[in-house]
Amino acid sequence: MTTLSCQKELRPEVMNLLGMPFHAVNFDRTVELLLNLVRTRQGAYAVTANVDHLVRFHRCPELRDVYFQADLILADGMPLVWASRLLGTPLPQRVAGSDLFPALCRHAADEELSVFLLGGARGSARRAAALLKRRHPRLAIGGVYCPTYCFADDPDEQRHALRLIQNARPDILFLGLGSPKQENWIVRNRFACGARLSIGVGVSFSFYCGDIVRAPLWMQKAGLEWLHRMVQEPRRLARRYLIDDRLFLSLFARAWVARLMGRPVGAFQPRQ
Repeated sequence: MTTLSCQKELRPEVMNLLGMPFHAVNFDRTVELLLNLVRTRQGAYAVTANVDHLVRFHRCPELRDVYFQADLILADGMPLVWASRLLGTPLPQRVAGSDLFPALCRHAADEELSVFLLGGARGSARRAAALLKRRHPRLAIGGVYCPTYCFADDPDEQRHALRLIQNARPDILFLGLGSPKQENWIVRNRFACGARLSIGVGVSFSFYCGDIVRAPLWMQKAGLEWLHRMVQEPRRLARRYLIDDRLFLSLFARAWVARLMGRPVGAFQPRQ
């Protein structure tokens, strides 16, 4: 079987959720697909998209191609999963970047793959890397780089970070730059940086090393992880969750009414 035919067989179904494409995969299947991309591709790219991503997808049309270029678009939020089920396009499970990060690192250690950590709060990537190495001695960590606050507007620092990654040539590049900075960086550099797979994981480095305490499992399952995060960082997150993301409720309400009336909800142009 050729690599291309194998990839076609592995390609999951794409669901249209409120006009945005998502791949209908559970967590274990996602890990399998991502590892297959590492083995068979160069410059692959995955997005772990939450409600904030979906809102931005609608408010910023110029960002849509950033998502359409992704090999996998994953639903990182229980509200997305619940909405998909109520609208008749069910996504099987939440696939959180903060869960994928340790899972992929564990598999990378088993398969002797290398990783690179770019971003995160000051020192968090280095602390996460040290903890990963203690837990998985066989894991090859090609490098760690925490950029300055002005990274997105500093071409010299961006070139420096790119050179570090190019020299390391990691199998998996994890980015903790926040969205949409991490996705924009990946789309611009995913082929030039030399990584086989690039994936944005947000605050996962801080979660993993314990700098930020993640919500209890019951809150994650109840779709309340956003509330836990907002309580921890109200000045940064309150406006996003309570005001900006209200568009999600409006989009869902309109789609729900359209479904009840038998009208199509909306279309998208996924990456072929």
